[in-house]
Amino acid sequence: MIPEDTEAKELPYSEKWYEDLKQTLGEAPCRQLGLYAIPDSFVLSVVIPVYNEERTLQVLIDRVRAVPIRKQLVLVEDCSKDNTRDILKRLEQENVDHPDPMNSIIVAYHEVNKGKGAAVRTGFSKATGDAIVIQDADLEYDPEEYPRLLHPIIDGSADVVYGSRFLGGQEHRVLYFWHSIGNKVLTMLSNGFTNLNLTDMETCYKLFTKKALSDIWPTLKQNRFGIEPELTAKIARRRLRVFEMSISYHGRTYQEGKHIGMLDGFQALWCIVRYWWKD
Repeated sequence: MIPEDTEAKELPYSEKWYEDLKQTLGEAPCRQLGLYAIPDSFVLSVVIPVYNEERTLQVLIDRVRAVPIRKQLVLVEDCSKDNTRDILKRLEQENVDHPDPMNSIIVAYHEVNKGKGAAVRTGFSKATGDAIVIQDADLEYDPEEYPRLLHPIIDGSADVVYGSRFLGGQEHRVLYFWHSIGNKVLTMLSNGFTNLNLTDMETCYKLFTKKALSDIWPTLKQNRFGIEPELTAKIARRRLRVFEMSISYHGRTYQEGKHIGMLDGFQALWCIVRYWWKD
């Protein structure tokens, strides 16, 4: 249990906060509980592709901003047909009128709909943080898990961290059986070509160090969900150190706005082979 007076003194994960905890609990318990210090100068870039997410976008942004880490939010609006763009324009103005030192905001706009992969590529091109994570705007993934996913990167163990929906240990909404089978088949095939032993290649939560991503993002080509196997193949080709950690997952139904479909599964199959063959 974290002492209340310690919480009141410093932001969680700050160096002073961690030193107070280490003195109270000891270094070994802190390590077992995943408590550590993030350098004060560290910035996490959160790349958020956005398409028709007026229902969830503001809630998602609030949750991202609430994470006690210095962040750069890079939102890429992919020519939505609802009021998403109006929400982003308002957020931009709020950022100008009331800048938050913990949360800077950059918004890029696509004038035609290009797909998630294209939005991710645009976001990567504008991200300047020490680490970069992809975040969907639909509330399926919980930003509160950033500190836990960052730990292997902060301590220098990992170049890339995947958040796995299938490792267990976190809550997981029960939804489509055949989707889960499809995910596992695609992950198995990807592993066969890349020689990685991932449990969830298709996860949104892919977290990179700035150095690891700098060589990859200019080579990315996929415009839709093929970005997932493409990224994975290029990570494997560069022999980057990959860690995988369990995450919670609050999946949504097609009625709630889920975008991925069967054709994207066939595209992923093609990408697995294509990017194994050539970068």
